[in-house]
Amino acid sequence: MRILLVRHGQSQWNATHRLQGQADIALSETGRSQADALRTTIDGLKPCRAITSDLERVRETAARIGAPDATPIRDLREIDVGDWTGRTTTDIIAEDETAYLAWRAGTGTPPGGEPWEAFADRVTAVIRSEAETPCTNLLVACHGGVIRAILQRFLDLQPASIIPVAPASLTAMRLENGNGKPHRLELFNYRPTSLDFGAPD
Repeated sequence: MRILLVRHGQSQWNATHRLQGQADIALSETGRSQADALRTTIDGLKPCRAITSDLERVRETAARIGAPDATPIRDLREIDVGDWTGRTTTDIIAEDETAYLAWRAGTGTPPGGEPWEAFADRVTAVIRSEAETPCTNLLVACHGGVIRAILQRFLDLQPASIIPVAPASLTAMRLENGNGKPHRLELFNYRPTSLDFGAPD
């Protein structure tokens, strides 16, 4: 079973480097264009079904890449960043760089935020549940943190070793169900129009 992981396009807060967490922020015009550019790629892969975070920026991305009827799932929301919601990464780093780097590595929790392990547990539970129903290419429209959590839990790639996931990019993972083979990363951060090595959190 292949999992097609798509991060939402650039949001209005991504554009100003503000952490969103579970704040329901819309796509920017750039984000809409990014999602539109990915549609041909997704169409060619012919997903057998699609699920999505229930937040607006992800639901619109899902619709723009060809999955307007994707099933919204609350547990696919981004990690809750608590008191950091709406703050710029520059301000957070200036205040406490150690805390910010620990959060990015999955070892620290923002004040009032969601611990990484609890976040990864809820995301992983969704993917394991979906894997119980046969599907060749499952489309999962979600968030950058969700993708990092999935890569950690299924491929043992630690958050500190994964660059931020680019807006409207495709990451593909092959799940091997009980046949003794390891799960495998097939594609990471693919964008049909450009590479992005400096994606926002």
